[in-house]
Parts: sequence; structure tokens; C-alpha cells
Amino acid sequence: MSYTVQLPPTPDNQPMMADPTISQRVEEQYVSNSLFTGGFGSVTRAHLMDKVIESEASHPQMAGAKGSSCAITGCDGKVMSDERGLDILPCVCDFKICRDCYVDEVKTGEATCPGCKEPYKKAELDGATADNERPLSLAATGGMSKMERRLSLMKSAKSMLARSQTGEFDHNRWLFETKGTYGYGNVMWPKEGGLDNGNSGEVLEPAEFMNKPWRPLTRIVKIPAAVLSPYRLLIFLRMIALGLFLAWRVKHPNEDAIWLWGMSVVCEIWFAFSWLLDQLPKLCPVNRATDLNVLKEKFEMPSLGNATGKSDLPGIDVFVSTADPEKEPPLVTANTILSILSADYPVEKLTCNVSDDGGALLTFEAMAEAASFANIWVPFCRKHDIEPRNPDSYFNLKKDPYKNKVRPDFVKDRRRVKREYDEFKVRINGLPDSIRRRSDAYHAREEIKAMKLQRQNATDELMETIKIPKATWMADGTHWPGTWINAAREHSRGDHAGIIQVMLKPPSDEPLMGTADDSRLIDLTDVDIRLPMLVYISREKRPGYDHNKKAGAMNALVRASAIMSNGPFILNLDCDHYIYNSQALREGMCFMMDSDGDRICYVQFPQRFEGIDPSDRYANNNTVFFDVNMTALDGLQGPVYVGTGCLFRRMALYGFDPPRSKDHSLSFWSCCFPRRKQTTAVNTLEENQALRMGDLDEEEMPLSLFPKKFGNSSFLVDSIPVAEFQGRLLADHPSVKNGRPPNALATARDLLDASTVAEAINVISCWYEDKTEWGERVGWIYGSVTEDVVTGYRMHNRGWKSVYCVTKPDAFRGTAPINLTDRLHQVLRWATGSVEIFFSRNNALLASRKMMFLQRIAYLNVGIYPFTSIFLIVYCFLPALSLFSGQFIVQTLNVTFLTYLLIITLTLCMLALLEIKWSGINLEEWWRNEQFWLIGGTSAHLAAVLQGLLKVVAGIEISFTLTSKSGGDDADDEFSDLYIVKWTSLMIPPIVIMMTNLIGIAVGFSRTIYSTVPQWSRLIGGVFFSFWVLAHLYPFAKGLMGRRGRTPTVVFVWSGLLAITISLLWVAINPPSDTTQIGGSFQFP
Repeated sequence: MSYTVQLPPTPDNQPMMADPTISQRVEEQYVSNSLFTGGFGSVTRAHLMDKVIESEASHPQMAGAKGSSCAITGCDGKVMSDERGLDILPCVCDFKICRDCYVDEVKTGEATCPGCKEPYKKAELDGATADNERPLSLAATGGMSKMERRLSLMKSAKSMLARSQTGEFDHNRWLFETKGTYGYGNVMWPKEGGLDNGNSGEVLEPAEFMNKPWRPLTRIVKIPAAVLSPYRLLIFLRMIALGLFLAWRVKHPNEDAIWLWGMSVVCEIWFAFSWLLDQLPKLCPVNRATDLNVLKEKFEMPSLGNATGKSDLPGIDVFVSTADPEKEPPLVTANTILSILSADYPVEKLTCNVSDDGGALLTFEAMAEAASFANIWVPFCRKHDIEPRNPDSYFNLKKDPYKNKVRPDFVKDRRRVKREYDEFKVRINGLPDSIRRRSDAYHAREEIKAMKLQRQNATDELMETIKIPKATWMADGTHWPGTWINAAREHSRGDHAGIIQVMLKPPSDEPLMGTADDSRLIDLTDVDIRLPMLVYISREKRPGYDHNKKAGAMNALVRASAIMSNGPFILNLDCDHYIYNSQALREGMCFMMDSDGDRICYVQFPQRFEGIDPSDRYANNNTVFFDVNMTALDGLQGPVYVGTGCLFRRMALYGFDPPRSKDHSLSFWSCCFPRRKQTTAVNTLEENQALRMGDLDEEEMPLSLFPKKFGNSSFLVDSIPVAEFQGRLLADHPSVKNGRPPNALATARDLLDASTVAEAINVISCWYEDKTEWGERVGWIYGSVTEDVVTGYRMHNRGWKSVYCVTKPDAFRGTAPINLTDRLHQVLRWATGSVEIFFSRNNALLASRKMMFLQRIAYLNVGIYPFTSIFLIVYCFLPALSLFSGQFIVQTLNVTFLTYLLIITLTLCMLALLEIKWSGINLEEWWRNEQFWLIGGTSAHLAAVLQGLLKVVAGIEISFTLTSKSGGDDADDEFSDLYIVKWTSLMIPPIVIMMTNLIGIAVGFSRTIYSTVPQWSRLIGGVFFSFWVLAHLYPFAKGLMGRRGRTPTVVFVWSGLLAITISLLWVAINPPSDTTQIGGSFQFP
């Protein structure tokens, strides 16, 4: 006879699941261990990965992390683990059971623990099955979804603003959070006689306490008037001088060489116009500074609005884009990822999304290796305050690594981490061979199986050889769903399924401090060992679809991240641009969270480069653009978006208008002579209107129309108002309109589930953007190879502002091509994009009234500058033509012409010196920029104009190859690429210009010396301008010489042919006929 005794649940007896979220945590661990695939016409599947790399996962957050073995007989599964790597067990008897066996017990069994035979608490594993590779249904529209829960939380947070927006003080809340009492003389006076901030015991006076949150996060550092006023005055003086000079040139033609005069005047008028477009936006340069201490006090310290002291900063989704592991080495991408994971930003608020547009297994496994190494690198950086946090850059620093390090275990820790990093690099470098050997082994096994099966089913007929596609295999022994090494149908670069793998699952919201564990490489006691969320994403690609290059990949990341993490701010980085300053994200958030920060669409950081030759021969650092032009634009509506190192507001990317757009009227002089703000009543409708969409229309965008603009994903549509709310300013002052209450974001994020990732797979499919406005008014804009400039232009055209954030030390650093050919092709791509912009509806001439006049001039210059190459090439030939013909652009070198020339030249030099003064660049950098302006203008810019016209007129598309991120073959020379000469047709125009001017100088001297009446003034004028051209082309000529005789033969052949051709043409046009001259007479045959 058997019987059971039912005991009531007590604190000592908890037979049921104690934590109601255990099932959700198990589900999240299952999701992070699964590779999700799907796309057009295919079922979304989750493949449970036994392992993602050859070695074992070293961090419990990492995909493939395993717990103990399942105790069910016959099961070889693994128990799911938590953040510390401890087993997640559903019963207090600690019976070890894997997820699949647990699901079987709950779904098909009696829901009792196999160990103690007590019933489980009812689990909430909706739709779970035991199949490792199961079809997944998308999120149901009915019921209380995760996004609906977020929306309800947002609405409840809005209701908390009812009293805070009125400016009334909540006494009950203050008493609870500060332990104050009502006392004699002051109703808000605590017992100690002051106000305790709840952190360090510091006692503050009431007035100081109340003023503390209102301190600005940023400030404008004005350029001294002693520099800026003369600078502006010189600009206007030079404008007047140019006008008078051009008028004089038009009124005094050279009758002896009217053709020479005509060409020179036309070119000079265009140069004056081009200079004006470039110079006018520089009237209002500003510098900015941030206060990180105020940011910390406001968002991360216990206060009246945040009693818990948890971080109240909004989330940031970091996008890293890569496309070809051969041209963008996986080690470079892995180092960039490591710098992001170790950034100084709240771990639970940071997500790294990597877009692999090539769908390569090499990139996937390199990411997995980076996630594994992050288990060591990230805590090491936090423990010892390492800077920079790119391991390759850190271990190659030329400065003393032990400076300011006081912990006695630093030397030991650094040595051990350095050894681990060396091994990590070897593993990354060995991945191509490892993947190839593994794939060959599995392919051989499959062939043997096929042959055995064929023999078993063999008949007397002659057997045909079985051909099995040579697949690429993952570490767990299954086919890679992306691009195979040997391309096959549905597994090639332009034809593969969408892939999402959560490499590092979301961390807990509470710090997870390390312990003194002997098994760890270094002692991590009291060091937070959590890692930010890391996701691998490869969007679906299919033949017949226009995938829109990088812009399409970025838009896929926007949609997938909105569903999985939905950070209200997005930082995009190229795979070779890493975080050099770990505080960079906080610096950017200072601008976004400051007063009027809700009108900022993006914060652009300057691009800084490593590996540039000391002389910066080809102006790779672009310091004039980043330190002069961008700083000047910061005083207008903001800098242009330059493709990387940019912190976006998600709502601006979605195509919404800025808030309070009617209150900000823009004028011509507002930058230089700001008017005093007028206090006006704010329209209540406009005040509460946070979601307004459109470029020109002023109508409110109803939520019901969102699916037509953003697609049919209900998850994506529901995430939009959540992102808008989380990106609002902190409502800690009555003047803040439409803000969010303090502590609204100091909550744990939702756990991942399978339906969420399945929906993310849906939005990265190749068909999702059909009949939507993605790429037209939403996200990155399509239709140009410079999608970055167009995207920023659209935001400014809607009235948004941007700011320029220069940090010390640099926020980000990357690589740039130092090879002449690569540099020319890079400039060609930029210039071609500008030509496309000029011939599109994104031309600044068609901008809306919301864009400032000088900002419009700056964007107009972006589209026009390549056309200067036509006039520049003509002008570079004029000195040689002058020397050949014996004429000059003016009749005589009179005093008037020389005076104008002197004034124009002196004002230009003085403007350059003042720009150097207020921007901080040096004279050599300015001169290098001038030299490469002429080199690029006579080569790449002209080709860009021709290609752009071909695309507009004939519809011929332009394709560009990626700029190589790898170094040269010479490992002993860091700048070996500088001396490699690779022939390209772009080199022909500069070579022709150099040879023509050299021959012209020789011809001019010979004619003047041996002529009866020497025209020295014309010779001096022609030779002076010829030397001006050659001085600018000197870096180009030096680049052609290469090093150690590496100059290609084609360069010598072209130079010789050009010299002979030009000489014969001159002799044919103007043969010497006076037999008394030296050399006698010569007749061209």
C-alpha cells in the first residue's frame, strides 16, 4: 500500500519552482545557444549549437556555454547555466535536468521532478519543443506581448510626471528617499542639519542640492575674438579683392592670346565661386566641452530622482559593419569588438551588433573567439583602467605601460593577458586553415557515406560517380547556412539565408563581482565580470534583389536591434575603427541628454588614424576637413555625417521631425549674431507632439500608418514609441518638456525568447523592405555610394541639429590607405557620391526652409566640388601652353595685375594662418591638404565627374571595391604600403600635367634665351605658375618613384611617350625658321 503526504509550502519546504523567472532564464540560455536562420520562402529555425568554436566556451554568457550533464538516464544533454556558470535547476532538490528533458516532463509527463518526485511549478515555456532544430512561429499579435509590457511600463512612467512637470515638490517621496523630517524653521530639514546625498555622506545645503541637477552637461568654448574677428574680416576683404580682380581681368583681355585669356578667366571665376562655397560656412566655428562628472551625478548617483543609484542612462546599440574577411581581416574586426565590449558604459545598457554582409563562417568564428577572449580582456581593463582597450593597440604602445599603475599584481596580470592575447591572435590567424581542414574532413566523411549507401543499393548496372557539393562545416559538425568557401546554390555571397546568433546573452542588471577563483587566469575579486550583449547578424541575400550595399546592411541592423535590444541611441563604427577612449560613449551622451539635446540627431566624432606615415604624404589624416571644416559646421546646424564614429538618435533615423520645430527659426546671421531668446507660450499640442514625420509635410503621423512606412512587423512598430520615450531628456526640471521621469530606465531589460529572435530574422529578410519607406525616408538613404552624407543631409533638412565632439584622448581610431592607388580610389568613391548627390533630389538647392542658409551652402559645396576638377586641369595646363606659345594670360605683367595677385595671395596665407590658430592644426598639415587637393582634383575627381555623368545620362551603374584594411607584405616596415606602386588609369592626367609643364619650362627657357627680343616677363609668369603646379604634384611624383627601383615600367613608358609627343607637337606647331639661331633650321617632315 502506497500513500503520499502533502506538506504545505513553507520557507523550509519549497518543492515547486521558487523563482518564477527560472523558466525564462532557461529559455534565454537556450536562445543564446541557438543559431537562428530563415528568410524568403523558408521556415525560421533555431539550431541548438553544441559549440560555436573548437575550444570550450569560457564565459557563462557566451553561446555554447555548458553546465553539468543531465542526470536523466540516456540523455547526453547539458544543464543550462546562469551568469556565474552555475546550473539553473528547477527544483530545490537540485536534480540536474537539461532543458529538453524538463520540457518533456512539463508538457508530456506529470510535471514532477524525476529526483524527488515532487511537482514542478507550472512553467511558462510557451511553444517550447524538444526538437533541437524546430520551426518557430513569429510573435503572436494577441495577448500581452513583451513589447506591450514595455509600452504599459512607459505609460505608467508618464503618469509619474503628473506632479513633477508642475514643479511642485513631492514631500512624501523626499522624506522616504532622504530620511528628512519636518523641523523648526524649515519643512525640509534633515536631522543632521543638512541634506545627505546618500552616497559619500556629503552634506549639502538645500540651495546647492536643488541646483546640483541643473548643471549643464556641455558648454561651448568660444574661440577668442582676437582670432575670429580678423578671420571674418579677412574673408570679406578677400571677397572684395577677388571681385575687383575678376572685374579687372574681364575688362583687360589679352588681345595677342585671346584664347589663353578666355580659358584663364573662366577658370578663375569658377575658383572664386568654389572658394566662396568653401569659406562661407567657416564664419562661425565653435569648440565644445563636456562634463562627465555631472553626467555621473545626474544619471548614476543616488538622488531624489534615483534613490537606488542604478544607472539611468539610456541604452546604446553599437553597429559594426564588415563585408569581406579577405579585405577586412577578422583580427581587426575582433579587436574592434573587444574595444566595444570593454567600453566604460553600463554593461546592461550596451549591445554590440556585428553585421557580416558576406555571411562568412570565418567572421562568425572570429567573433566567437573574440567573445571567448573578452572573458579575460574586459575584466582586466576594468581592474587596471586600461587605455586604449583595443588589445592590439594597447600591447603595441610605445609609451611606458606601467605609468600610473599602482596595483602590485598589474605586472603579473599584464604578462598573463599578453600571453593569452598572443594565443588568441594565432587562433584567429589559423581559422581559415582550420575551417578548410574541418570542411574537407566532413566532406570526405559524407562522400564515404554516400558511396556505402550506393553500394548497398547497387545493381548490375554501371554506377555513376556521386557528386556531393563541398559544403563549409561549423564546429558542431553541421552545415554553415551562410556563404560557403566553394560557392553553391543558396550558399554564395549574394544568395544565402539570414543568420542571427546571440554570441553573448544579455547580462543581469545587477553587478556580478568576481571571486578569488584559482581556476581563473587573474584575480578578479571585486571586479564586475559581466559582458555586454553581443549579436552576430548576417542579413538574407537572394538573387534578383537590390541589397543596397552598406546602407541596406545598416538598415537591417536598425530593424533587428530594435526588436532585440531597442537602444534609443545607435553608434555605428567601421570594422577597423575601434574605441580608443573608453569614455567616448559617455561624452556623446552628454550632448544627447543636455538641454535641447532632444533636437540633436547625431553626435559626430572626428576620424583619427593609425599607421599613417610621419610625413602624411597623401593627407590621409584629413586634418583640415576634420579640424577646420567640421568645427566650423558645428557653429551652424552641425557637421555632416562621415560614415563612422557617429552616435545617432534612433528616432532621427526613423525619419521623425525634431520636437518643438516651430520654436526654432533659422536665419542667415543666427550663427554669428545670435538673438536673445524670446519667451513665448508653447503650444500644448506641439509640446506633447513627439512623433511627427516627414520632410516637408506638417501633418502628424498616425500610428496606424506605421506599418506602411516601417513594414509589417508588429514588434518593430511597437518598439518605436518605446525608443522615443527612452531617448527623452530627464524631467528633472519644470522647464523640461515631454521628458521622462528619473529612474525610469533603471530597470532590468526583458529576457530574450525564441519568438523575439525569430521576429528579428523576419525583419532582415530580403523582401521585408518591399513597399516600405526604408532607404527612402527611413534609415540610411539609398541611391548613392556616399550614403552617409545623404543620410545626414536628410536629417538636417528636417530641422535636426548635429554636434561635433572632439575628445582628449581621441574617441575612435582606425586605419586609412597610405598607398597612392588605394588613396586615389578612396577619393574617387567619395567624389562619385558627391556627383550623384548633385544630380539627385538631395541637391542642397532643393533643401527645405528648415535648413540654415550657410548649412545649405556647405551641402551645396559637397555636391559641386568634384566639378572643380574640369577647370583645375585646364588651369594646370595653362602655364605650359603659355610657355609653348610665348604668350601669357595677361598682356603684360603690369603693376595692377601684380598688386591684385599679391593681395589675393597674402590674404589666402593669412586666412590659412588664422585657421591654423583656431583649429589647432599645423602648417605642414595645411600644405599637405593643398597638395592632395590638386592631386585628387586632376585625377580622381575628374573620373568621378565622368562616371557620375555616365550614370545619370546612360544609366551605367558604378561598382566599387572595398578599401583594403590589411597592411603590406613587408612585416619589418610599418609603412611598406607607402612605397608600393600599383598602376591605375587615374595616374594618367597628373603624369601628363607634370611632363607637359616640365617640357614647357625647357621650351620657354630655350625660346627666351635664343630669341632676338627676349620676353622675360612672360617667361617668369609661365615658369612661376608651372612651378606652382609641380610643387603641388611633388607627393604624386615621389609616390611614382616607389622605393628600391620598384617603379612600374609602364610609368617610364608613359613618361617617355608623352615627352616625345609633346616635343614633336611643339615643333610642328611653331618650328624654328631663323637659320641664324643655334641649331640651324628644322622642318617637321
